[in-house]
Amino acid sequence: MEKKKYYITTPIYYPSANFHIGHCYTTVSADCLARFKKQNGYDVYFLTGSDEHGLKIQKKATEAGVSPQEYVDKIIADAKDLWKTLNINYDKFIRTTDDYHVAIVQKIFKKLYDQGDIYKGEYKGLYCTPCESFWTETQLVDGKCPDCGREVSEVSEEAYFFRLSKYQDRLVDYIESHPEFIQPVSRKNEMLNNFIKPGLEDLCVSRTTFTWGIPVTFDNKHVIYVWIDALSNYISALGYLTEDDSLFKKYWPADLHIVGKEIVRFHTIIWPCLLMALDLPLPKQVFGHGWLIINGGKISKSLGNYRDPREYVKLYGVDAIRYYLLREVPFGSDGNFSEELLVTRYNTDLANTVGNLVNRTLSMLTKYFDGIILKSDVKTEFDDDLINLVVGTKKKVKDYMDKLEIPEALDAIFDIFRRCNKYIDETTPWLLAKEENKDKLKTVLYNLLEAIRIGAVLLEAFLPDTSKEILRELNTKETSYSDLEKFGLLEENIHINDFKPIFMRIEKKDE
Repeated sequence: MEKKKYYITTPIYYPSANFHIGHCYTTVSADCLARFKKQNGYDVYFLTGSDEHGLKIQKKATEAGVSPQEYVDKIIADAKDLWKTLNINYDKFIRTTDDYHVAIVQKIFKKLYDQGDIYKGEYKGLYCTPCESFWTETQLVDGKCPDCGREVSEVSEEAYFFRLSKYQDRLVDYIESHPEFIQPVSRKNEMLNNFIKPGLEDLCVSRTTFTWGIPVTFDNKHVIYVWIDALSNYISALGYLTEDDSLFKKYWPADLHIVGKEIVRFHTIIWPCLLMALDLPLPKQVFGHGWLIINGGKISKSLGNYRDPREYVKLYGVDAIRYYLLREVPFGSDGNFSEELLVTRYNTDLANTVGNLVNRTLSMLTKYFDGIILKSDVKTEFDDDLINLVVGTKKKVKDYMDKLEIPEALDAIFDIFRRCNKYIDETTPWLLAKEENKDKLKTVLYNLLEAIRIGAVLLEAFLPDTSKEILRELNTKETSYSDLEKFGLLEENIHINDFKPIFMRIEKKDE
């Protein structure tokens, strides 16, 4: 039986010289979803990458005294290292400077020009260089860019335009008839009421005032607007308009574009209209998540609250950072990043709920049964409640993940570990040992170890290193995701491996 396909993407990132923790949020979330789908038997393709063209890149390269290509090459190497540090397991990293992408974008532009969807004219209007965005006077906020709050400049130049207005009615019909297309609902309402229904103007899709971009093949004094270039990556990465378009035929349309709320407009207006013009199916869903902020404000070096994410990883470990991002931030809303709250979460959830549970359970098994996993037919009155919760968790997690409720899914897994801690208090294994009630003690420890095993397998998509280490300590090879609704598959008469606390409690943060 052929596996179901699942194509998930993050936006391709502008090459910032200072990646901060907010940049990591989208990609960690996408990695979690991709891993989860793989666990559930899907044939997953996870795409990420970098958006490397545009005036702002050219300016920064000039300021740095290097070519634009040299400038972005160094930063992209750093970005890939960061994704590796965060255990991001992508299938492809695309760069908009890749030769194959350049060629495909040029083909797309020429195709749209030949069919009349792109035409030549003159652009006069307002442009925000940092956002690479065109704006009308009415869209400005206090005379400035509504996205970043910076000054806009008046530009006047020969340009090519995409007939965005041609697709307005069709786009409205599609969004209203496909309520799942733009999520959360607040983003859908914002796009319809604030941007689309008031009227779409044709989009300027080329520039002549700088050169760092993809040239228009039939008019090489023009370079293609970066958002046409960037958005096309989702299909160029799959080989669209090439001799080998097997990946495109296999995975398109995308199942999920995960983007920050500031670029929902590009992904739900420009991108679907481009796809309509190309006569291609639209992605099934665009999900616009919120921003990660620090103490109510943006993250920046100038504000003194910037830290390289690798520094947090060095201090707390990669899974602690992944846990905070996935658990603390409501997916779809803005979230606050606080190092104090991170430490609290670390101590309460990771060190105590999981780390202490695993360590003391394995310690009791070592003390009472020389580290050998044993079973018994003798039951306790608390077994059924524990077992029912554990075997019901897989479905809960799937239901939450299908709705992209990542924090709720992760919390449901932690319910297993919290219930295990309560089970220890209820069954008092140390008293059973004193009473020499060996059969009941075997049952209690086996149930704990089996619940921990199931919880560890469920954790793999969220905290992959933690999951792997717990299963290694248990010395279990039975980690099939499909069997997590069956309790009692942990092997008997197996000696656990050496173990140590997975998360050490942080008593005092080193400032």
